[in-house]
Amino acid sequence: MSFRHFHALCHRYRGRAVQIRTVDGRIHRGIIHHVSGNRVFLRPLGGPRNLGGFGYGGWGWGWGFGWGIAIGSIAALALIPFFFW
Repeated sequence: MSFRHFHALCHRYRGRAVQIRTVDGRIHRGIIHHVSGNRVFLRPLGGPRNLGGFGYGGWGWGWGFGWGIAIGSIAALALIPFFFW
């Protein structure tokens, strides 16, 4: 799949619980919180655990909690139901 395909999927599924598998085989589960030009930012499932975490730096973007995954490293993206986690 292409970069554009996964970028469009991430935008479409913003706010939804997803499972992302990267090309190195890692599995990431979370809720898509933000999509930038080259990264998708996930909030961990089960509520905010890292208060004051990613995104609250000196720049003040304030995107919230979670971590960023390079869109170019995504091998598969799937929606997961909320009762799954």
